[in-house]
Amino acid sequence: MKITALLVLKCESESSDPVILANASDVSHFGYFQRPSVREFIVFVGRTVARRTPSGQRQSVQHEEYKVHAYNRNGLCAVGFMDDHYPVRSSFSLLNQVIDEYQKNFGESWRSAQTDSTQTWQYLNEALVKFQDPAEADKLLRIQRELDETKIILHKTIDSVLARGEKLDSLVEKSSDLSAASQMFYKQAKKTNSCCTIL
Repeated sequence: MKITALLVLKCESESSDPVILANASDVSHFGYFQRPSVREFIVFVGRTVARRTPSGQRQSVQHEEYKVHAYNRNGLCAVGFMDDHYPVRSSFSLLNQVIDEYQKNFGESWRSAQTDSTQTWQYLNEALVKFQDPAEADKLLRIQRELDETKIILHKTIDSVLARGEKLDSLVEKSSDLSAASQMFYKQAKKTNSCCTIL
């Protein structure tokens, strides 16, 4: 899973070119001589997708092995270039955070921008690194991952917890915690379950 670029653009209408307010990209996985062309292509595709994303909407566009996700919030548009394996929900969660952070830092000053910004916005560069892990962008995904890790531990069988050579049946017979009725219930349940698992 990889994020290659994040852009923030001002989108007034489909008839005018969006203005790039912030741009961060990591093209280190491309060949050295390809990198300038890749950066130009990112700007071109980012601008094109942003222009065609209506205000208040999100969209994802497939381009080769990349998905270009865009979210336009009242003319302020965030665009992300992610590979196919990056979860869509995490992508839009990230774009939403980028727009929130941009508005918090710059307020409404973006509305007066007329030309592309060449200034580096440190937050966007940091976000490009931090959110390579989709769980950082998506709290639900992070919770799901934690639950999955817990589930793996719970899926260990009781036999794997026992000491080498120890059997649950012999522990049940020796246990002072179980009454004779509970021991009989365990044996009966084991017989019933064993005939069901043969299928």
